Amino acid sequence: MEVRYNCRHCGKQVGTISSDVFHTERLGLDSLNSEERTQFVTYDDAANAMNVSTICEDCQEALERNPHYHELDTWIQ
Repeated sequence: MEVRYNCRHCGKQVGTISSDVFHTERLGLDSLNSEERTQFVTYDDAANAMNVSTICEDCQEALERNPHYHELDTWIQ
């Protein structure tokens, strides 16, 4: 199985992990409540992959420089 991390703002692939066995505790997914898990984690059964929405360094820096972006649904044009 593969775990794919993608930025939820720009779509950039942040990284991937491939392994036969994953422990949600080691990935940090056990700290998400059910609503967060539904929002940030999706499964692609056809590709045998789990997709995790995160934030890339570029988008994080942009949000830190422009805090008003948090108010917008989409801020990347």
